Parts: sequence; structure tokens; C-alpha cells
Amino acid sequence: MIGFYILIGAISLLSWFISNKLKSKFKKYAQVELRNGMTGAEIAEKMLADNGIFDVKVISTPGRLTDHYNPKDKTVNLSESVYNQRNTASAAVAAHEVGHAVQHAKAYSYLTMRSQLVPIVSITSKYSQWLVIGGLILGAASGASGFGFYIAATGLIFMGFATLFSFITLPVEYDASNRALAWLQSKNMVSQQELAGAKDALKWAARTYLVAALGSLAALLYWGMSILGGRD
Repeated sequence: MIGFYILIGAISLLSWFISNKLKSKFKKYAQVELRNGMTGAEIAEKMLADNGIFDVKVISTPGRLTDHYNPKDKTVNLSESVYNQRNTASAAVAAHEVGHAVQHAKAYSYLTMRSQLVPIVSITSKYSQWLVIGGLILGAASGASGFGFYIAATGLIFMGFATLFSFITLPVEYDASNRALAWLQSKNMVSQQELAGAKDALKWAARTYLVAALGSLAALLYWGMSILGGRD
């Protein structure tokens, strides 16, 4: 199992590196003012209109890096800085979140699958680790793998939903970024320098989801080996 500890440690270190890199990138591109002078909110509203979407609202939400699209109430939620500021970072984030709204309007398959998994994952993620650890402890205490094994296996299945969710999230995020960048370029919303900055910022943002998916898979494999190995 030492190999798994090393793997998880490496993924944690990579996650820390990418998170810090992402913050530095957004700080850098937040200093690059847009030549068109539009705020993130204005960018979002124009992209929605250009895609024929008029039933989605663009609103400001507190916090930093709290930007998201909510398909339930059809709102593009932009953090206060992104909503109000007129820079490359704001344009990239605003267009990316509208990319999700476009996916929703076009019934993008991976977004549909992710949305269907949300209520399942919201429940299973609360209990998965408790079931796995509880099942392993019960199996060790009782000296039998029967009842404890099935409890732990149930927890492992619950973890599997979270891992599946994290991997389905990858094409959703990459596609939203591609839609955002294509629109920014085709509508001449940004200069070539600003477009390069937007690409760089969104690239690092996407990597956070990739590392999260790998971390989830590593944890699933670790606990799977722990549970199945105890059957031998």
C-alpha cells in the first residue's frame, strides 16, 4: 500500500501547485485591461444574446473564484470581481460560465449526465467514507469478512459515483472553455494578446478538475484494494 500513499501524496502536491498557479495566472490577467472596456457581466450578457439565450440571468455572487452556472434557476453567477471588472481574466471566466449555459440550451450530453448525477452524488458522498471505514473496522473486529465486507463494498460503490462524476465533469469543463474561446475570437471581443491570456487562464482552471478526477480515482483504487485485499 506504500505505493498508493506515495501516489496520493504526489497528487496532493500537484493539486497544491496547480491551485497556486491558477491564482497567480488570474492575478496576472486581472491586470490586463480589455480593449473593448466591457465588464465580465457585459461579456456574459452579450455571449448569451449572441447564442439566442434570453431566459438566463447574469448575477453577482460573493467570494473569489465562486463563479458557476446554475441550471436549476438558469443563472450565470459571477464573483464580484469578475462581474464588475474589465480585464482578460474576467472575460475568460464570464465567457466560460456562459459556455455552460450554451451547453444547457443545446442539451449537451455530458452536462445532462452530470446534472443527473448531482442528486445521487450529494447523498452518496456524505456516507461513502464512513461506510468504507466502518465496514473495514467491523470486519476486522468480527474476524469475518461477510457483513463488514458488504458495508465497505457499499461505501466503495458510493465512492464510485463521485469518481464517475469527477470524470464526466472533465469534458463539460473543457467544452465550456472551448465554446468561450471560440466566441471571444469569432466575435472579435478580445485582441490576440488578450485571447492568449484567456486561453492560458482557462487551461490552468481546467487542470484543477483533471487533478481532482485523478485524486478521486486514486482514493477509489486505494480503498478498493483495502477492501478486496481483505477478502484474501
